[in-house]
Amino acid sequence: MSSALHAPAFQTKVRNQLVNRRARLESAIAELDRPQELLRLLTEVDSALSRLDGGTYGLCAVCETDIDEQDLLANPMARYCLCQMTRERQSALERDLDLAWHVQSALLPPPGLANSAWQTYYRYLPHGAVSGDYCDLIPSEDNLYFMVGDVSGKGVAASLLMAHLNAALRALAGTGLPPLEVMQRADRLLAESSLASHYATMVCGRASTSGEIEIVNAGHCPPILVRSGDLSEPLQATGLPLGLGIGAPPAAQYCTERIHLDRGDALVLYSDGLTEAANPDEQDYGAERLRSVLERGKERAPKEMVAQCLADLSGFLGGAERADDLTILILKRAE
Repeated sequence: MSSALHAPAFQTKVRNQLVNRRARLESAIAELDRPQELLRLLTEVDSALSRLDGGTYGLCAVCETDIDEQDLLANPMARYCLCQMTRERQSALERDLDLAWHVQSALLPPPGLANSAWQTYYRYLPHGAVSGDYCDLIPSEDNLYFMVGDVSGKGVAASLLMAHLNAALRALAGTGLPPLEVMQRADRLLAESSLASHYATMVCGRASTSGEIEIVNAGHCPPILVRSGDLSEPLQATGLPLGLGIGAPPAAQYCTERIHLDRGDALVLYSDGLTEAANPDEQDYGAERLRSVLERGKERAPKEMVAQCLADLSGFLGGAERADDLTILILKRAE
């Protein structure tokens, strides 16, 4: 095994991913009536942890050479490399990935979308050729739907599931359903049409012209409410990630949180590629630092607030490369 795969920092990253995934699965299994598929996935996670402890982690099950480090970070349960692909096939794959990014980017909403009541801005930064993050804004006559999510894993599989979510959520929001029903139906669709190894955390909300917001959080990073006059506050998750709630009892289903934004207030949604970005000392950027930056820039327009956050992140990283997709969306009530 290469020295990179033996490096403590790399093994810590992989172990943290596996332990986090195990905790999510255990939580979901405890809530479900028929958890057989999740139990199988839990076995796969335990197998990866066992290989990590036994010193055989990262070896391809076919050719017994090292799996690429970035592939393992994208999918810590991976057991195969590209050993059976010729150079020509690898080149074709690279061209396909480039085309896939152009297709995926076309699914994103226009930047700077605004109406009489709301201003918005987002940045969507894939770590690789394609992204498993989800970001969307869907305006209607009186409302603005907003969504940010994160599909488990990275790479092509995550991006395909992201595209599937895009189609489903746009169709559901287009009917005018409240966010709670949008999420409940998306959960069922995802659970019935995807592998048990894939799920998605998601925040879905609907903002009215009066400043009222309905928001549902399915296991995603807590959005940050930035008041023009008071301290910012996080809005916690209220349900399981999409795709893990099938068969769950009513207590495990989602619920709606209602908030009111005054003029100049902002709501910030982001993926964990922002708050879990690590500097060379293996320190995470963190939600508290993000809140501090947002507090300092709360009088600015959404585009400037996003730029300030990303500039602060760049300084924090000190040249270190991001290890995950990153999305940040700011929704601000017009003054």
